[in-house]
Amino acid sequence: MKTRPLGRSGLRVSEVGLGCNNFGGRIGLEETRAVVHAALDQGITLFDTADVYGNRGGSETLLGQVLGARRKDIVLATKFGNPMDEAKGLKGGARRYIITAVEASLQRLRTDWIDLYQLHRPDPGTPIEETLRALDDLVRAGKIRYIGASNLAAWQLVEADWTARAANLTRFISHQDGYSLLNREIEKDLLPAAQQYGIGLLPYFPLANGLLTGKYKRGAPLPEGTRLAGESGRAGRLLTETNWAKVEQLEGFAARHGHSLLELAFAWLLAKGAASVIAGATRPEQVQANASATTWVLDQAALAEIDLLLTQAA
Repeated sequence: MKTRPLGRSGLRVSEVGLGCNNFGGRIGLEETRAVVHAALDQGITLFDTADVYGNRGGSETLLGQVLGARRKDIVLATKFGNPMDEAKGLKGGARRYIITAVEASLQRLRTDWIDLYQLHRPDPGTPIEETLRALDDLVRAGKIRYIGASNLAAWQLVEADWTARAANLTRFISHQDGYSLLNREIEKDLLPAAQQYGIGLLPYFPLANGLLTGKYKRGAPLPEGTRLAGESGRAGRLLTETNWAKVEQLEGFAARHGHSLLELAFAWLLAKGAASVIAGATRPEQVQANASATTWVLDQAALAEIDLLLTQAA
């Protein structure tokens, strides 16, 4: 597994990262152990979780149990900011909350430090300088090594970077956002802004909730146990005629080049500049398939052909 620098920092991450949102929710301890060990065997070093994953704390707890001595071998990333209680009082980017949230994550993860601590979503009630100052203090204290953001608008990412520079605070080195062959919204504003300021891209939902795995077929029943089979609302939004047309065009392109649709989805994101493609898994076989997708390197001619196919299918 190759690695890439995350933004303009010295932190390097594997080209495929393991999304840990299924841990403690869709799968339990032993299934989590199998997935984590498969990822380590494949050379995956970026493990991305959040305090809210796994019914608020379950994912971090299971990761802490499973990693053991291998914790030092990975880049451990987690997030804060989403509600951690029913009353939605434990959330946000205020200093008071961040200081307690990081201690809780450290305890669940059974570690003394977090490699990448990420603001899960913007907090309109807290000035970004307050959030950055609290995070900067945690970096100086050695509790976290780097900081990142997720789900920020382009202007919010630029404001955060300008504020950090002006106040001599630790800067965000990464941003996480939904990005795939079927969801290219961030190309309008966010991706150019991040590239301009040297902030690394960590795309999530690279397979469009499974639509780019090849396991869903137009007119066929949704396979039992799949994500879309259990989420009718999400399925209704994704399984449109336009998306089916795009998927069929992409499947044909991949087949002509001797690859799968899944491999195309990963190769395309890496060609578009992703530092690491974050993908979840519930079984070791999925981890292995994701890891193998990095062997296909798309050139500019291939990217142009893909753009044309998607335009024709729209």
